[in-house]
Amino acid sequence: MTEQAPGLNDVLFEIGKEVSSAEAKWPPMNSAHEAYAVLLEEVHELWDHVRTNQKRRDQEAMRSEAIQVAAMAVRFVRDVIDGGRIRK
Repeated sequence: MTEQAPGLNDVLFEIGKEVSSAEAKWPPMNSAHEAYAVLLEEVHELWDHVRTNQKRRDQEAMRSEAIQVAAMAVRFVRDVIDGGRIRK
């Protein structure tokens, strides 16, 4: 029998935990440029895992980076766009 993948709510819960953890460690992002840079850094970290030979990939680390990318995208929305730190 194969293991069932986590459901959407489970993944969203993990993303929420990562957002809360990041918010506890770091102040709100101050601008779209800062938020983009943080998001891009996380995407680059994910890319490092993706471009690794498939037989040597650390799937848990890759998954963790994907969760972090999603969390930083949420912070972009919350801190910058909804938080009023974006120039119109």
